[in-house]
Amino acid sequence: MDYGRIDIHPTHTYGDFKLRRGRPSPFGATLVPGGVNFSIFSSYAKSCILVLFQKHAKEPMAEIPFPDEFRIGNVFSMIVFDLDYENIEYGYRMDGPFNPKEGHWFDSSKILMDPYAKLIGGRDVWGETPDWSDIYHHRARIALDDFDWGDDRPLEIPPEDLVIYEMHVRSFTKHPSSQVKHPGTFAGIKDKIPYIKELGVNAIELMPVYEFDEFENSRPNPVRPGETLLNYWGYSTVGFFAPKAGYAATGKLGMQVDELKTLVKELHKNGMEVILDVVFNHTAEGNEYGPYISFRGIDNKTYYMLTPDGYYYNFSGCGNTLNCNNPIVRNIVLDCLRYWASEYHIDGFRFDLASILGRDPRGFPLPNPPLLETLAFDPILAKCKLIAEAWDAGGLYQVGSFPAFGRWAEWNGKYRDTARKFLKGDASAGEMAPRLTGSPDLYAWEGRGPATSINFITAHDGFTLMDMVSYNYKHNEANGENNNDGSNDNDSWNCGWEGPTDDPGINALRKRQVKNAVAMLMVSTGVPMILMGDEVGRTQYGNNNTYCHDNELNWQDWTLLEKNADLFRFFKNCIAFRHAHPVLRSKYHFSNRDYMGSGYADITWHGTQAWNADWSGRALAFMLCGKHAKAGTVEDNYVYVAMNMHWEALWFGIPGLPDGMKWHVFANTGAPTPDDIWEPGFEPMLENQSGLLLGSRSVLILVGK
Repeated sequence: MDYGRIDIHPTHTYGDFKLRRGRPSPFGATLVPGGVNFSIFSSYAKSCILVLFQKHAKEPMAEIPFPDEFRIGNVFSMIVFDLDYENIEYGYRMDGPFNPKEGHWFDSSKILMDPYAKLIGGRDVWGETPDWSDIYHHRARIALDDFDWGDDRPLEIPPEDLVIYEMHVRSFTKHPSSQVKHPGTFAGIKDKIPYIKELGVNAIELMPVYEFDEFENSRPNPVRPGETLLNYWGYSTVGFFAPKAGYAATGKLGMQVDELKTLVKELHKNGMEVILDVVFNHTAEGNEYGPYISFRGIDNKTYYMLTPDGYYYNFSGCGNTLNCNNPIVRNIVLDCLRYWASEYHIDGFRFDLASILGRDPRGFPLPNPPLLETLAFDPILAKCKLIAEAWDAGGLYQVGSFPAFGRWAEWNGKYRDTARKFLKGDASAGEMAPRLTGSPDLYAWEGRGPATSINFITAHDGFTLMDMVSYNYKHNEANGENNNDGSNDNDSWNCGWEGPTDDPGINALRKRQVKNAVAMLMVSTGVPMILMGDEVGRTQYGNNNTYCHDNELNWQDWTLLEKNADLFRFFKNCIAFRHAHPVLRSKYHFSNRDYMGSGYADITWHGTQAWNADWSGRALAFMLCGKHAKAGTVEDNYVYVAMNMHWEALWFGIPGLPDGMKWHVFANTGAPTPDDIWEPGFEPMLENQSGLLLGSRSVLILVGK
């Protein structure tokens, strides 16, 4: 028997279409010999119709019912032969009960998008006003798998060696000053790789790139007439498997898959990993008043958490909550991440509101959430970074207690909060010390290493670093919500004046505080993450929730690179210093003892007097022994860091070094540029080896060699 011919032998016809019983697995549309295999799951649908369009056509070219005998279990599957698969779009009509109190929302008049669609059309160009009369807005297409990866593969950089740069695809190059050929796209980022490489980060974390609808909840901008407020950040997924077409210069040609893969490949070539910010806590279908896109009409009761009365639980703050620990939903999350890891060579994932992924169908936290465990032990994801935003909008806060299964890292919100307070002078040295050392109080008790802690002071959600030192209060009036949106608890300090000022003293203090922040971040054990543009003093003019703005509030202004060249230089050298010194990048928590026979413990704590820390004050110093770098497996220089968050200058006595070694000054934020920082390896020797006067609100970093 010639098994190779079985699949190209149709057994059924419908009109002019030749059909055959399909393969239930995998879900989605898959090319098979002679045709396309369509497979979709629904627990409660009574029947299913495949709807085919010519690409861009308003009306379907065919609607093909799945014969009853083509359904296996709860899966409808069918092969359609001789399709021009590069020029079709497809969807489904599902028929079943409409009874919202029971959780069923079937409506066969709706055309539903395949939740496994690898390519989505219909919104091919960013910001192009949709045709609201379109009967099928987000159109599933068939992606080709012909990209040439060459010898590319995920980089698998050890987590403790990462420096992460959080970025919004469009914001990074949309500003006219970016001078790229295709502003606001994946291609635009590719043009800026030399800049990112010069900065020195080795991981790019992209805010959501899954297909989303920027026109979701769009409305007139109350401050800028003629402008529209959009769902700009994209934390509202339409399709989990498809890159956003509007982020691709080639989106109008349907080439977004290849454009994103090209970006990943080029970043890898330049030594940078790619981490995706993924949103599995809710979808763009919203609550009871939201649109039908796919899940609601395919199997609402399975995909969403529902109250006993059929309403949507809302632990995401966005109207609905995906029922992540239902086995069907677990599988789609797993399939999705496996797809991105294997097909796009993605190096890691940051999970938005990840605590939702640990809730049961009624919303109660599970002690051993099966989804989190599955992802932790999956063989395809085994080398991927898994990073949780360990809280959700339902009040579940799990920083330090997120179910990790030995794999999950966390955005350390406690690092952010404590570092901000310490910078202001509101937190004590004793509160800051554990944050500088990988938060052992949060993680060591469970055997979790310092790289569990993703250390950050700013992120997309909240003030930029420059705004954090320029505003006491949020200024979100441009969002049109009466300044009620966004966090009120920012731990920011305007340094004496709210907003922009010509006062040179205040401006100098603000820059010093920015430098203090990045200096602390880069000497902290754990994984540092910086926000796009902080390295050049980007401002959002006091808006701490710019989720809806496609304008200068979000766009990176590249003229700041020249205006704040001293900041960029400071960031660049701090990052380079971290890369140069493995003693800063420990895989294990410090033991506070000398296990290498160097005469020094791996870490020692100091205050304004050497060997005498004052845990209640605003000044703190610590020394890392280079003999203990990477648990003693490599040898490094000694590093001493002193932080004076007092409003007065303080004299710091400095601990002595082994014979023959001298302290050298790498950074002193209290010194004027260019003496505030040096290139690693070119640090001048400290004049007085026993101590120095450190200016108010300043950070000193010495290297002993």
